[in-house]
Amino acid sequence: MNLKARLAWNLRAIRTEKGITQENLAVDAQVDRSTISEIERERFNASIDLIDRIATALAVDPLDLLGVAPTEGERLKGLKAGRKPD
Repeated sequence: MNLKARLAWNLRAIRTEKGITQENLAVDAQVDRSTISEIERERFNASIDLIDRIATALAVDPLDLLGVAPTEGERLKGLKAGRKPD
């Protein structure tokens, strides 16, 4: 798994675990919601500054967003739908 894929997976996993919508995260990170969506779909190359702002908005260390990739089984299982928190 490449670094862009790790960022995408970890961002969505952390965001949905915390019950934060893309819209709310975007406001807190001072970025457009579509940018968050594009990062989560591996279609946007986030700068270090943007990763730092997103990490701050999520109250996590930036390294948590770039951390170890999930195992193949976890990736196949997928994540719960991230559009609206339960």
